[in-house]
Amino acid sequence: MSLGRFLISKTFLKNLLFALLISIFLIFLILIWLKLYTRHGQKKEVPDFYGLTVKECQSLIKKGHFVLVVQDSVYTKEVPAGAIVEQNPKAGSMVKKGRKIFLIINAFHPEVIPVPYVVGYSLRQAKALLESNGFQVGKLKYVPDIAINNVLKEMYEERELQPGDSLEKGVSVDLVLGKGLSNEKTPLPDFTGMTLEKAEQVIISTALNKGAIVYDSTVHDAKDSMSAFVWKQSPAYKEKEDLFVPVGSSIYLWFTLDSALLPVPDTLTIEEPPVPNEK
Repeated sequence: MSLGRFLISKTFLKNLLFALLISIFLIFLILIWLKLYTRHGQKKEVPDFYGLTVKECQSLIKKGHFVLVVQDSVYTKEVPAGAIVEQNPKAGSMVKKGRKIFLIINAFHPEVIPVPYVVGYSLRQAKALLESNGFQVGKLKYVPDIAINNVLKEMYEERELQPGDSLEKGVSVDLVLGKGLSNEKTPLPDFTGMTLEKAEQVIISTALNKGAIVYDSTVHDAKDSMSAFVWKQSPAYKEKEDLFVPVGSSIYLWFTLDSALLPVPDTLTIEEPPVPNEK
């Protein structure tokens, strides 16, 4: 039988059709297997674990069959010891069922490290050095001295620190600074709309002290406090007035999440039409 006749014979066509059906069936099985293996279309939303312990998260991970993996620990005062401070993927992300969620938890015991000795440094240099080593600048006390804004003493809980002293990482260190030999004053900033982090930066940079911090009823937890903003301050800032306060003065701040409490700027202006020139 010639090749041409074989290709159009019933036997060849029957075997070809059978082979095609087998191929289609195998492809169909492979697609089903891939769909089951990759869980295509079965994405779940990652819960928000911030502030919870790993044990408290167990009820949240059942639906998505997530696997929690503690990757590291840091020390912070924002959440209780053992609570979660960071997660990856972030809350709200859409991931496949069974995905590993990597966690960073708050250490049970703070790390104790040497404190940089900043006596003799300027306030700006001392602040940068302390913060780069994991400490915060606390209260600023100004005393008469020819070295304006230079650190004269470094204090922690009323104790003067010495070179080589160690403290818990993250604590605030108080500084005694020179204010010159006259009554120095500094401009009063407008803190309206600032977060606490930004307000603290401005307070330090303007040689002032942070007084009491008050949160209203819209702020419920540490996470809210990070997003809250200043709606009132004391001493009060008055627009179009150059206000000065003594260096080292305490600034009291009130925080909220309610933007309706922010002052509305008076931007309404009425322009009169130009008067035509008379000829």
